[in-house]
Amino acid sequence: MVDSQYYLPNDIGISKLDCREAFLLLSPQEKMYSHYLSRAAWYGGLVVLLQTSPESANIFVLLQRIFRKQKPEQLEQVAAEAGLNSEEYTAFLVYAAGVYANMGNYKSFGDTKFIPNLPKEKLKALVWASQAFQEQPAEMQALWDSCSHLLYSLEDRQKQLGLGDKGITTYFSGNCCLEDAELTQKFLDSKKLSAYNTRLFKRDNGGKTSYEVRLASAVLKDCAVEGECSSCCGSFTFEDKEFTVKRGDYAPLMEKVCHYLQQAEAYAANDNQKKMLEEYRRSFTFGSVEAHKEGSRYWIKDKGPIVESYIGFIESYRDPFGSRGEFEGFVAVVNKAMSERFASLVSSAEVLLPELPWPREFEKDTFLKPDFTSLDVLTFAGSGIPAGINIPNYDDIRQSEGFKNVSLGNVLAVAHATQKEKLTFLQEEDKDLFIKWKGPSFEVQVGLHELLGHGSGKLFVQDDKGKFNFDKSKVINPETGEEVSSWYQDSETWDSKFSTIASSYEECRAECVGLYLCLNKQVLSIFGHEAQDAEDVVYINWLSMVRAGLLGLEFYTPESKSWRQAHMQARFVILRVLLEAGEGLVGLEEVTGPDGNPDARITLDRSRIRTVGKNAIHRFLCKLQVLKSTADVEGGRALYDKYSTVSDTGAHNFLRLRETVLLRKEARKLFVQANTRINGDSVELVEYEGSQAGLINSFTERFQDDAEQLEADLLEMSKNDAACWC
Repeated sequence: MVDSQYYLPNDIGISKLDCREAFLLLSPQEKMYSHYLSRAAWYGGLVVLLQTSPESANIFVLLQRIFRKQKPEQLEQVAAEAGLNSEEYTAFLVYAAGVYANMGNYKSFGDTKFIPNLPKEKLKALVWASQAFQEQPAEMQALWDSCSHLLYSLEDRQKQLGLGDKGITTYFSGNCCLEDAELTQKFLDSKKLSAYNTRLFKRDNGGKTSYEVRLASAVLKDCAVEGECSSCCGSFTFEDKEFTVKRGDYAPLMEKVCHYLQQAEAYAANDNQKKMLEEYRRSFTFGSVEAHKEGSRYWIKDKGPIVESYIGFIESYRDPFGSRGEFEGFVAVVNKAMSERFASLVSSAEVLLPELPWPREFEKDTFLKPDFTSLDVLTFAGSGIPAGINIPNYDDIRQSEGFKNVSLGNVLAVAHATQKEKLTFLQEEDKDLFIKWKGPSFEVQVGLHELLGHGSGKLFVQDDKGKFNFDKSKVINPETGEEVSSWYQDSETWDSKFSTIASSYEECRAECVGLYLCLNKQVLSIFGHEAQDAEDVVYINWLSMVRAGLLGLEFYTPESKSWRQAHMQARFVILRVLLEAGEGLVGLEEVTGPDGNPDARITLDRSRIRTVGKNAIHRFLCKLQVLKSTADVEGGRALYDKYSTVSDTGAHNFLRLRETVLLRKEARKLFVQANTRINGDSVELVEYEGSQAGLINSFTERFQDDAEQLEADLLEMSKNDAACWC
């Protein structure tokens, strides 16, 4: 009997991401622009297969070949004849949908592996009976042989993503450990190179260790090529180790991305969009993060576009070291009514920022008013879809040039819809209120989290000329009462300095800002909440956070004492802080459920939120910011690790509570997205139903133009590095 956390349940929620209304309001030019950007995003999104696990690309191709020949409804009869019952066939469809939605066989939220919930011999029988196998038996058998073992394997190391013996990663070759990652980060810093678009391969050359840093690019040559002044590639010696910087990772996919970005350029609305796309193309052609940064600068200048997009190696959550970006690309249409509320929040930002609990010197010198829009997603390619985004992630740009915030409205609309009977760990009397206000309160939290969470706070930096961006003789650390004694050097970034805890720590800081500022009546009023409704929104926002902290235990691995999901670790930390505040603010008790199994009950005293709760978050948030501003890695780690610890001692047995959470967990929803296609001189929206079949069909039709070449390229890229993961 396989532990249920390693497969997706047959009744998993699958929702259609509806963007029809928004798409139909676009002009013909905007539709063309959206179409080509979407194509670039979808092809780029396939990179994630190669960034996730050694077997992901092969599994993807196996599924594509089966479903290109027979749609799920046609395959059903074949499955029955091959001996699968209806539960087993549904389990196969759910697995396929899961691989497509996560772009690989590890959950994008939580990083655990999932395997098909049917016997291996049954799945093999179905593959053998499929039309794809009948037409190409040798190729299909070779494909099955290349991935079937890992497809089902649940050896300890393969249960989750991680570095070295802690898990599986394809950002690093299988022989790399944390020390290799740290040494390489120092090397990259010395060369002023970003790790965002790289992978690391360690080689043993006759007893001498060497490292290959591989950049994602369409160009394969390492020398400077046309359109480039110089190349960062070459061989270098650093701390007695050989380093080679090479190009050409994911080259066929990068080429496709560049091709479609060039097509989109013809339909750009203005010069900023054109220049942005030119720079993105330069980035993906040559493997240049500097070009991507330049494109991001034009993107920030493109204020209030009707069609919003971003593409590249963006979020570093899944790199075990925390500095390599997973590829993602999104295309979305502005929701004007909701965006007006966010614009009001931006206008109030300069009044709200001084409310935050750190001294003025720890805040940016000037608040660079960002675009903040609510978007309906047309395309979101990558491993998963967030509810809100604050980008770019480049510290130097965010600190001095600005950023943009987006809230994804049609994702919010379906992501948090839940049935009362599936609401775990709450008192009965809280459930109706929770269902009523969960959506509106999350909207407020996302707005504050993205704009004033990720958008706030200053990093103290000394540049390469020795100049400081703060007055070293006057700024006092409020935690010690002494002058600031640490800061970032010119080439250091938040991610490179705080590495493995950077993502979760920053999410925790942003979540705390949301909790803290949602108590502000002006903020609640901007979102249309007054009087009792406003108080209910505050209560449910805080209750959601406390509950999320408990649910976060699902994403903790006791064997390796590690967290697999940045946001959920952050929420657990906040739960610990609020429990520690005492005075009856938060209650957490273990009980027996109506079904006779272990359960838990969370309570929150709403009368103490504005006193006990606010004071606790005030103190904790100030500490988080001061440690971040001053690059105090040691202090930051000590604080964050203390609250992240999951043990069976103390007032609450969190290891036992984790078992209860796993027993009662609800699987995360999968989303079905539309496709666009050109018909004559117009663009059509092709929609699919919110089901396993709908999700599967959307993917087979998405890549039908060049399916065979694309699949051959994926298999070739996978095969080229196969020996590196052992």
